[in-house]
Amino acid sequence: MTPTTSPADQSDALPRPRLPAWTATLTWKATVFITVMCCALAALLGALVHVSVANQTVGQARDRALGRLDEATAAYEAGARLGPLAGVDPPGLPDSLRRLAAGGDRGTMVSSHAKAPTMWAAGPVDGNRVLAVEVDYSQGARTIDGLDQAIVGSSVLAIGATLLVGAFAVTRVTRRLHATARVARRISGGDLDARVGDPMTRNPARHQDEVAAVAGALDSMATSLQRKLLSEQRFTADVAHELRTPLTGLHAAAELLPPGRPTELVRDRVATLRTLTEDLLEISRLDARSERVDLDDNWLGPLTERVVRGSGTDTEVVVVHDVCVVTDRRRLERVLGNLVANAHRHGSPPVVLTVDGPVITVRDHGEGYPDYLVEGGPQRFRTEGGAKGHGLGLTIALGQAEVLDASLGFTNAQDGGALATLTLPHDDHQP
Repeated sequence: MTPTTSPADQSDALPRPRLPAWTATLTWKATVFITVMCCALAALLGALVHVSVANQTVGQARDRALGRLDEATAAYEAGARLGPLAGVDPPGLPDSLRRLAAGGDRGTMVSSHAKAPTMWAAGPVDGNRVLAVEVDYSQGARTIDGLDQAIVGSSVLAIGATLLVGAFAVTRVTRRLHATARVARRISGGDLDARVGDPMTRNPARHQDEVAAVAGALDSMATSLQRKLLSEQRFTADVAHELRTPLTGLHAAAELLPPGRPTELVRDRVATLRTLTEDLLEISRLDARSERVDLDDNWLGPLTERVVRGSGTDTEVVVVHDVCVVTDRRRLERVLGNLVANAHRHGSPPVVLTVDGPVITVRDHGEGYPDYLVEGGPQRFRTEGGAKGHGLGLTIALGQAEVLDASLGFTNAQDGGALATLTLPHDDHQP
């Protein structure tokens, strides 16, 4: 049996139209708000002025028409001759006003007579007849039409001027907000020297608006963060530097110990400490951004094979497409060596290093990278769930990749295993 879909379900399945991205900006929202408010205010004031002037104009014309009706009624009762604009049951009198007057009431009405606006006033006379007078209302109608045109014109000018002034004011605010956002992105990208420097924050005695308060808070946060990071970097560098001298002496002393299992253990631990100290010094240099690259032409196929041989590990090298890149050979070997060592230390064989143009991948077949590492990158000495941490190898690899102006990403393969992808800068015109 084939399931049916109701019209409601079909309408829900249809993609809803999306507004352009620029409609989400504060400038556009403020412009729409100002326009709507100006139009609403102009319409309200225009309607009030129109009604007031129209009532005044109609009232004056009604008073003149009723006055002439009184004069015509007196002349009719005295048997005198009626004026040119008065008569009994005139042909142009509106039917509704005729019925009102025939019923015994007096009334007035504006209508078009002889293609001209006319104010009629009518009242009853003997024999169910109607006495009516007409007053030219052309001047009043022209007054109201001119007033309406003036209201529309002035409203358009006022709305345009308000939009220009409002857009200028809002643009100044949004420009400062965009500048603050750009500085925040630069800080998050590692540029701790970036500052907003909003002019309103330079004078503490001056009143500050909300944008200046946000900019000042961001600058203060960046300064505090920079101080803390510089303090940590100095501490790391000082500790690593101070450890080098006693470790050198300890290493020399370990070499004088008699052969045996305890001596091997001591030498192994001393070597581990020396490696850790050198890693800390390297990280301190990377944090200080004092590294300089030595660029040269390097074919990636032979370079990766040399790295694998130097690591002494059982790593398979697959060269899909070999290219020559301009890079620092020593730093690139450092990055690849750390990735291969990490794959063997924390993953499971087989470990495969693949070269496909300027893209190099290192994959193992273990449990994969932890979620925190995939989402936020390597973190120094972090352990999770009692597992062995990733130390400093991946942190150094990421830092050296940044020095090479390369990108290094960490993901997990769909069929299991950790996958590190290094993308080197490469000119398509190079071999």
